[in-house]
Amino acid sequence: MRLNSKGQVTIPAELRRKHRLHEGDEVEVVEEGGALRIVRVERHENRTQRWAREKRGSASSGLSTDELMELLRGE
Repeated sequence: MRLNSKGQVTIPAELRRKHRLHEGDEVEVVEEGGALRIVRVERHENRTQRWAREKRGSASSGLSTDELMELLRGE
């Protein structure tokens, strides 16, 4: 990876998929023992928010309309 003029790097797609990182997710850069680590900022999400974030960008959830409505309504 290369650092651009704004100090930004691109996390390779394979690593973003592996660690479930999506556009809009918050991360921090942490200095630890002379090295830098990229750490996800943990959010307090409910089940529906977590499901929606994980499904972002996928074409199909694999759930029926009734199952989706049940999930969204919290039933």
